[in-house]
Amino acid sequence: MEEAASKSLTEDRYRQKMQRRQEVQTQRLATADREKGLIIINTGNGKGKTTAALGMVMRSLGHGYKVAIIQFIKGAWEPAEKAVLSQWENQIEFHAMGSGFTWETQDRTRDIEEAQTAWLKGLEFILNPEFKLVLLDEINIALKLGYLDPQEIVAGLAQKPEETHVILTGRGAPNLLIETADLVTEMKLVKHPFREQGIKAQAGIEY
Repeated sequence: MEEAASKSLTEDRYRQKMQRRQEVQTQRLATADREKGLIIINTGNGKGKTTAALGMVMRSLGHGYKVAIIQFIKGAWEPAEKAVLSQWENQIEFHAMGSGFTWETQDRTRDIEEAQTAWLKGLEFILNPEFKLVLLDEINIALKLGYLDPQEIVAGLAQKPEETHVILTGRGAPNLLIETADLVTEMKLVKHPFREQGIKAQAGIEY
C-alpha cells in the first residue's frame, strides 16, 4: 500500500511538473509570432559545423526553396554532398571555389583572391530574393586567416532581403560576426579519431 501511494505521488508530481512546463512553453510560443531571415553561425573546434548546415539545406529543399552553397576552402576536391545535392539542380546552386586547405595551397595571395571571389559570388545569392537560404561554408576560416574583412561581410549581410537565411560555418568566427548573428552554435571538440587513434578521414564521415 505504501509503495503504491509513493508511486502515485511521484506520478502526480511528475504530471504537475509537465503541466507547468507546458504552460510555460505555450506562453513562449504565443509571444514568438515573428518570422525573420536569420544569420546563423556554426563555429568551434568540434566536428559537425558543415554537416549541421547541410541539414538545414535539406530542409529548405524539402520545402521547395531555392538554396545556394558557396564553399570557400574545399574547392580542390569533390565532396560527396555535391553529388547528392545535384539531384535538386533546379533548386540549388553549388559553387566550390577554393583551391583546397591552406596548408596544401601554400599561396596566400591566391587564397586571398579566391576567398574574395567566393564572397562576391555568395553576395550575389544573398542579395537575390529568389534564394531562401545561402550557405557560406568555411567562410569563418577565411576570416580568421585575414583573407576577408569582417566589417565587409557584416555590411553585405545587412543588405540581405528580410526573409533570407544565411549560414556561415567554420572555426574561429570573429566576434563582430557573432554579435551580428541571430543564432550561434559552438561545436565543442571532446574526442576525435584522427587525434586519439590516428584514423584517417573516411568516406561518408568526413567527405
